[in-house]
Amino acid sequence: MTQTRALPLALIQLDVPPPQVVAQIGEQPQWFIDALQLQPDDYVIVRPHLGDDLPAFDRVSGAILSGSWAMVTDHADWSERTAAWIRGVLDAELPLLGVCYGHQLMAYALGGKVGDNPQGWERGLKPLTCSAQAKTDPWLGPLPGEFQAWLSHRQSVLTPPPHAQVLASSAQDGCQILRYSPQALSVQFHPEFTRDIMTACLPAGVSDEGTPLVGEDWSRELLRSFWQQTRPQPRVQAQGA
Repeated sequence: MTQTRALPLALIQLDVPPPQVVAQIGEQPQWFIDALQLQPDDYVIVRPHLGDDLPAFDRVSGAILSGSWAMVTDHADWSERTAAWIRGVLDAELPLLGVCYGHQLMAYALGGKVGDNPQGWERGLKPLTCSAQAKTDPWLGPLPGEFQAWLSHRQSVLTPPPHAQVLASSAQDGCQILRYSPQALSVQFHPEFTRDIMTACLPAGVSDEGTPLVGEDWSRELLRSFWQQTRPQPRVQAQGA
C-alpha cells in the first residue's frame, strides 16, 4: 500500500488589500498561512477577482473565504460567481469557513441580507458573547461564553439566512458567528489577525478602538479547530492501482 498526498485546503482570496497594506503585511492568504503554520503542500490559493476558477469540490479538502476591502452589496462579478460556488459547496457538503467579507458573502449567497451596519464601523479587539447553542457546536465547544476577537467591518449580516443558527454576537453586531450546516460556518471577526495586522489594515491616524488581548486567543483556536477537524487523512491506494 502507498499513501497519496492529502487534498489541499483552498484559501479563497476575495480581492486585494490597498497597496500600503500589502507593502506592510502582504495579502490575505499569507495571514491564514502564518496563523495555521501551513506548509506549501497544505493549501492552494484561489483568486476569483483575477479570474481564477473556483475549485472543484473533489479537488480540495475544504475552503476558507477571506476578508476584503470590497463590499458584498457592490455585487462585483467575481463576488457573485463566488456566491454561486458557495451554494454548490453546501450541496457538496465541503467544509467551508467564511471570514468577515466571506461571512457576509456566505450569508448573502444562502438567502440572508447584508448591508451597512447601523451601529457603524466595528473595529479593534472586542468582546463577543456565545449563545447557549455554541456549547454543543463541534467547532465552538471549547470556547468560553465570552471571548475577544479582532474586528474591522462596516457592513454586517443584517438578517441571517433561513435555518442559519446565530451562535455569537457583539455589542455592535448580532451575527458574529453563523452555522449553516454541519460543514459550513462563518464568522464576522478575523481569527487570522494579530495586532500588527489590525494596525496595518487601518488608515493612518485611526485607532483600533480595542483593548489588549487578555489570556487565550480563542478566535485563533476556532480557526485551528476548523483546520484540524476538516483536515483529511491521506488517501491510501494499492500499489499498481
